[in-house]
Amino acid sequence: MKTLEKEKMGRFKVEVELANNDDVVAVKLGQLDPTKVRRIMVQAVVDSGATRLVLPSAVAKQLGLTATEKVRVRYADGRSAKRDRVQGVYLKLMGRDGVFTAATEPKRESALLGAIVLEDLDFVVDCTSQRLVPRDPKYVVSEIE
Repeated sequence: MKTLEKEKMGRFKVEVELANNDDVVAVKLGQLDPTKVRRIMVQAVVDSGATRLVLPSAVAKQLGLTATEKVRVRYADGRSAKRDRVQGVYLKLMGRDGVFTAATEPKRESALLGAIVLEDLDFVVDCTSQRLVPRDPKYVVSEIE
């Protein structure tokens, strides 16, 4: 997996596919033509020190995702703010997919993939090579007891 741009150690960019999950479901139910799905390819910063998915507000708007509530976000420099939260973000990365909620940032240009997204898709961050590695190349592994 090649990254699009190397940044600081432990943070790098990958390309992800995002779509409106309501559209994806409507296609599966035969209620929407697959060409009508609102989707976009975007660069996303992989940051295992972050928690969740963050999208630029413009991307959420393009996908037709509406805010359901406000969430508090905390930045690495200690600042905090309230941001809109959207639901139903279909995300596909390296053949794996999931549906997530996301905070939106008005001035953000790239998405942010935090630990919850990486864990759900079962990727390990290889900081030395600045790439994502599936823990098992064939399956998402779920730890159960």
